[in-house]
Amino acid sequence: QVQVVESGGGLVQAGGSLRLSCAASGTYFSINAMGWYRQFPGKQRELVATITSAGTTNYADYADSVKGRFTISRDNAKNTVYLQMNSLKPEDTASYYCKIAGVKIIGSQILRDYWGKGTLVTVSS
Repeated sequence: QVQVVESGGGLVQAGGSLRLSCAASGTYFSINAMGWYRQFPGKQRELVATITSAGTTNYADYADSVKGRFTISRDNAKNTVYLQMNSLKPEDTASYYCKIAGVKIIGSQILRDYWGKGTLVTVSS
């Protein structure tokens, strides 16, 4: 009932920038939060940034490794979350996954998280 589609990954030189986009669609009532995670080869998926909206105010949290370089934002009208990645480093190379958290499906009281299929970001030195 919910689809999550990421885009914007690619190859970039160190110091460059990319912007990831993630759009949620489907028959859901509400979303509590949206976020970006990344997974390095052989590692567990880890938090990059999350954003929660309260009225017109957005609250963002970042992993220490990306703080000051990445910016998460969301457009609630478009059900879309973005990750602006600046000053990219080779160690940022990973598969990046969009997560929409606490989704309430229309007709159900169950909350569930949904994940995108990932988009690859490769940063060359």
